[in-house]
Amino acid sequence: MAEEIKPELTERGAETLFAMWIIMISAFLFLRWELVYLMLPILWVLFVSLFFFRPGIKLEIQREIPHDRMLEGEIAEIKLRIKSSTRIPSLKIEEDLPEGLELVEGSREHVLSLGKDEERVITYNVRVKRGIHEFNGVRVSYRDPMGFFKLDHFIEHYTELIGMPLIEDVPTPYSTKGTKITAGPLPSPRVGEGVEFHAIREYQPGDPLKIINWKATAKTGRIMANEYESERKVDVIFIVDASYKSQRVFDYLIRAAASLMLNALNNGTSFGLLLAEAVPLWVRVDYGKRHFFKCIDFLSTARPDKNNMIAYQVEHLIRSRFPPRAQLLYFSTLQTEESREALRTMASYGYRVVVISPDPYSGVEPKTKEEELALKLLRLKRKAHLKKMAAHGIIIDWDVKKPLKAAIAEVILL
Repeated sequence: MAEEIKPELTERGAETLFAMWIIMISAFLFLRWELVYLMLPILWVLFVSLFFFRPGIKLEIQREIPHDRMLEGEIAEIKLRIKSSTRIPSLKIEEDLPEGLELVEGSREHVLSLGKDEERVITYNVRVKRGIHEFNGVRVSYRDPMGFFKLDHFIEHYTELIGMPLIEDVPTPYSTKGTKITAGPLPSPRVGEGVEFHAIREYQPGDPLKIINWKATAKTGRIMANEYESERKVDVIFIVDASYKSQRVFDYLIRAAASLMLNALNNGTSFGLLLAEAVPLWVRVDYGKRHFFKCIDFLSTARPDKNNMIAYQVEHLIRSRFPPRAQLLYFSTLQTEESREALRTMASYGYRVVVISPDPYSGVEPKTKEEELALKLLRLKRKAHLKKMAAHGIIIDWDVKKPLKAAIAEVILL
């Protein structure tokens, strides 16, 4: 983008012009015309500044980033291209660096001397953190050597960089048996022509006649049908508890959700996302890379807040949006009663639930004996809550100092 800016008069320049006006008035009032000669050096300096050091600054600014999306922790090389249509003796450039990016090499401030149609490139490296990072523009400053003219201007130039959560290769921690699903390689039961016998149930209108089990029909006096397993795949709902209580391990919570979401994508599984913040975010069940990146973008910007309504949000969506018999993946530290009530609600509606629960105390190093004792008590309390909650789903208690894959393998027989 190109924008032309004119330098303004400084306080020093205004004072000089005022002094010249006073001299002119004094010479006229006192008829002392020799006073005019005192103005000649000042006029000469002002003339030189005006015609040689007050350029109409017209800059073209371009910012280049490696990719629109990068994983957190990666180093991004940012290039800022600056081109001027006029000669500028000395121009200060200050990059508007987002707070979420850590400067690891280079500088965000530079002083440049630009010739006519000359292009300069400023390069610096930043470490990406999870979230949306917005570059809003560049601040430019100019002062002429005589101090008569100045320029302080913010040139708007928007660039967006999304820091995505770290993703690791993890196994599928859930079974698809007994669920209703979309086409794919994982087995789940459905009525119809299948590969493997699963169960016997009562015949329903619309079922083909050839699946009727005549022996069972004769024994029960009711028309019974065989149920088979076919090559089908489960709908998965990712539920992320964004409670402020999870703040210490919230990044791990998001990374776990992103990793299992990639696992679902690679398996061709359709999935939805509930980000249970104060204002809940629901992404309907879908599949494919576009849907995956849409959900990842929402996970990238998630922040813990004081959400005390996750149980209500879950029950409302179960009644209105969740597919029947879907597999639920619940990401929560289960520290609040509301988060535990949400798990009980999911189980009460007959859903199979796998809970990925990062231990919020696993990364804490006590400094005193009192802190060590307090930490032990908190861990015992947490273990007691997890033991009670195990009746409502599979609980994966994750020590965040270990890989998520190892935590899943300890609980799920792979």
